[in-house]
Parts: sequence; C-alpha cells; structure tokens
Amino acid sequence: MTSISDDALNLSGVSKQYGKRGQPLLALDRIDLKVPRGQLFGLIGHNGAGKSTLFKLVLGLITPSQGHIRVNGIAVDGPDFRNARRAIGYLPENLVLYDNLSGLETLEFFAQLKGAPKNQCAPLLAQVGLEAAAGRAVREYSKGMRQRLGFAQALLGSPQLLLLDEPTTGLDPSAIRDFYDQLESLRAQGVTIVISSHVLAELQQRVDALAMLGNGRIQAQGTVAALREHSRMPIRLCVTGDATRLTELATALQRDANHAVLSTHQASPDTLEVRCAREHKMALLGLLAPAGLHDLQILEPSLEDVYFGLREEV
Repeated sequence: MTSISDDALNLSGVSKQYGKRGQPLLALDRIDLKVPRGQLFGLIGHNGAGKSTLFKLVLGLITPSQGHIRVNGIAVDGPDFRNARRAIGYLPENLVLYDNLSGLETLEFFAQLKGAPKNQCAPLLAQVGLEAAAGRAVREYSKGMRQRLGFAQALLGSPQLLLLDEPTTGLDPSAIRDFYDQLESLRAQGVTIVISSHVLAELQQRVDALAMLGNGRIQAQGTVAALREHSRMPIRLCVTGDATRLTELATALQRDANHAVLSTHQASPDTLEVRCAREHKMALLGLLAPAGLHDLQILEPSLEDVYFGLREEV
C-alpha cells in the first residue's frame, strides 16, 4: 500500500467555499487526490472547474474550508511547510512581470524572493532559450518569451514539485516540443509535475495519469487508457481495400447478427470506417480478417472525445 510519504501530493476530503452568507460558492467539493512522486500528472476541466483553486491550496496561498493537504508528506497547514514550500515551483496561468526589468533581472528578483541561488538564473535562461534576450527589457518580450521566462522562474531552486497552470499558452509548436522535452528530463530526475491545460491533445500522449475536474469535483481520474475504458466510447476501425469488396463488406457488417457494429461509413471508394463498442473489438476483427483488406487502423477515441463523453454522463 502506498504511504503518504510516497506521494508528492495528497489531498484528502478537501473543500473550499467562498462566502458565508447569501449564496456561497463551493469552488472545490470533497477532493481526494494522490499524485505519486515522479509522475507527470494532468488536470483538465472547464474554466471555473477548480483547477487554479486547487493549485493555490497546495501552495498554501489560501486555506481549505475542510480536509487535509500534504506535500511530500508535510502538512500544508503545519509549521514545517514554510521551508517545504521552497521545494515547489509554480507557473500561474496569468504571470505578472515587471516590464522595465530585463529577463535576467527578473529571474534574479524571483531568486531573491525564493531564497534560490543567484547563479542559477543565467543557466535557466539558457535552458528555456532566452540566453540571447537576457539583457532585454521584458516589455520587449513576445507572449511566448514571457511564458518561457515564467517557466524559468518556476524552476528556480530546483523544485521537487512543479505546478504548471496553462504553461504552453503563447508558445509556438517548436517551443511546445522543447517544453515537454524538458518536462521529460525533469521527470527522469524524480521531479513530480502537475500540469493544467485546455490543450488536451498535448496531454494525451505525455501524462502518466490525470484527473478531470468539473463543478469543483473530480469526475474521473486515472490513466488515459483507463478513462477510455470508463467512458465506454466506441472505437473506429479504418480499413482500405478493393472498392467493390468494401461495399460488400459494409453491407455484410450492417447485417451482423451479433451487433458488433454500430455504424459504417464509406469515406472513399477504397476506405471504410467502422464504429463498434469496445467490448466487440475482437469480434469485429474476426469479421474483417477474411475480407482481403489492404490495411487496417484501429483509432481510439482522443482524450478530447473522452472528456466530452464523460462530461455528458455527469
């Protein structure tokens, strides 16, 4: 059994309510969440789902209305958390910077606030691709450059837990790839990363597990594969072959007595798409095997498909 000390992040029965009179807002409602050390963990959900509130609670910036939070085994409301917080890096969704400072001066300012070594600043700027812009005023930075500078400040002090709220906003495709390459390197060093993003396609192939927040509650959590199973969304099989044989195959599949097929669609004369329930995948493959096909692809529902499918169930 996993103990508390094995988890970088442990939330137990955590709720956060704003306002006590009139119509109070319940931002988080009895959240139970564990993130093991060294995981890349995703948080997804609509605007107002509670993701940013959860980050602020973990940082100790606000206090929960009920429940308990531990970071690396240390209680957020305990006397030891002030020092423990130095091992947390945080990139907020809306990062505020001083436009008159240079990139290097900005990092040195944050390093002083965090008690991090000043000699980390220049190497971190190089790490995020801002070495050439270190002496330029932040007001001259593009949105993507500001975001990379924000990521560099989150890395000050060599944190063991990274909280990243919409970290790829404003980044071009090359910068996004470099960003996730750096996350992979950090994870390989044992750093735990919790990332919130609306760009579900980015997270799909990269996270170890994720939690879906909605209306202050965790509506589903687990690996992408587990969420696909939980959603029970159909899969698609895309087959190519001789046009005449595909037309005959489509007709035969529609008459299948075992009801393995939900629908067929001939996207082109030599391409047929077949939808089936997950539990009938092997049965359908058995029907397709003798058909003399040229090629076959199994297309799983994307994380975005799963997200909207699960939201409709709630």
